[in-house]
Amino acid sequence: MLTVFFVPLVFINIGAIASPWLLFASYITSGIGMAGIGMGIIHDAIHGSYSKNQKVNKYLGYTMNLIGANATVWKIQHNVLHHTYTNIEGADDDINAPFFLRFSPHAKKNALHRFQHWYVWFFYGISTISWVTAKDFVRLARYRKMGYLNKKNEFRDEVMKIIGWKLLYYSYALIIPLLMVPLAPWIIILAFLSMHFVTGLLISSIFQVAHIMPDMEFPLPDKDGVVEGDWFAHQLATTTNFAPRSRFFSWLIGGLNYQIEHHLLPNICHVHYKKISNIVAETAREYGMPYNTKRTFVSAIRDHVSVLRKLGKLQTIVVRQ
Repeated sequence: MLTVFFVPLVFINIGAIASPWLLFASYITSGIGMAGIGMGIIHDAIHGSYSKNQKVNKYLGYTMNLIGANATVWKIQHNVLHHTYTNIEGADDDINAPFFLRFSPHAKKNALHRFQHWYVWFFYGISTISWVTAKDFVRLARYRKMGYLNKKNEFRDEVMKIIGWKLLYYSYALIIPLLMVPLAPWIIILAFLSMHFVTGLLISSIFQVAHIMPDMEFPLPDKDGVVEGDWFAHQLATTTNFAPRSRFFSWLIGGLNYQIEHHLLPNICHVHYKKISNIVAETAREYGMPYNTKRTFVSAIRDHVSVLRKLGKLQTIVVRQ
């Protein structure tokens, strides 16, 4: 995946590409590689499960910074908030959407939401360009207010690191190509954006399909901030697998089609998910707990769309304690 991402960019940076179509093809190929790095390398590394050697995990986690995002922000957003509070409105950052998207029945509804199953794909596509520009700074500031990054100078140091890594990323991904590629700047910028659109669409689809699906629960805490049930039962009630028989697809997306296994056992590398999935499924059945799975990714996307449509029509659910 590192090769798929970097090799096309090397050819772009040395000015070896002069055709608009070849430029777009190169950037889009890099976009596939970027998504692969995110799902197959970074995801495991920041969970501490890529290698038994935590130094290997640490340095491979920095590949997130190398592609324009930030490992510290992702660790809080994903490892802490998403994995602890899956599908809980206001706590799980994966469903805390802007006003024009509604991923939870407890979120406030507006007239735009009735069309979200049509336009959500555009916003999935632009999600990573937002990520590598402003989102990391916005989230870092919010996480500081939430009590994270409270060591002396930790917030300031992280801001400086984000700025430095993003300057490096934009230098090799856009600025040098603008200087080296003998094409109009607007063509190069559009090709760069196409890379991010492919990456955003792939990553957002994979992560959102795992939780915004039929039969998924969206529990809320009681007045004391306690969610009913235990954490393992919560993960089974809020997560689904998809396309479990496709080995190539599973490799391509870093095993994230086995989301149940990942959420229950996030410290296990994704290469083992398929082997343990039968044990997890049998145990869930033994104790009368849900084990949600979709046969194909296409059927999962179809069900995801149906939920988005339903959320666009459904009135906000008010839970009174």
